[in-house]
Amino acid sequence: MYYHVRMDPQILDRRLEVFRSRCAERGLSLTHQRWVIYRFLAQTVQHPSPEVTFEQVRKDIPSISLATIYKNIKTFMEVGLLHQVSTPDHTMRLDANLEPHSHLICKRCGAIVDVPEESVAPLQLKHPLPAGFRVENYKVSILGVCGQCSPPIIASN
Repeated sequence: MYYHVRMDPQILDRRLEVFRSRCAERGLSLTHQRWVIYRFLAQTVQHPSPEVTFEQVRKDIPSISLATIYKNIKTFMEVGLLHQVSTPDHTMRLDANLEPHSHLICKRCGAIVDVPEESVAPLQLKHPLPAGFRVENYKVSILGVCGQCSPPIIASN
């Protein structure tokens, strides 16, 4: 079952404003379908799959197809409005948080939690990069087991 964590309204407003301006810059029509799909992705911190996105968007647009969801996700990624989160099981998970951040990923249930950039030490390479290689960006994914999936710790006397 999908559940929604309440998004800070100011963060959601900023994301939707970026969406509007990026569509205008790139000449993308701001269709009702695009708006509903992106609004759902922008208001969640759950990193949904395209299939979960489809199920949620269908509540507002019953006639929408999974193909339309995938087509718009591809468009959003191409224009920099959406990122794909790499997961151990290689399922496509989506992230509309465009701020620099990393992820905690539970290997058991697949939960993904954003970690602010300032919470992760800067990347330090032990060896020089190959000649001519220039780092433009990097992502950190921290794999483990979340509190919901961890067995309870029993104190011994």
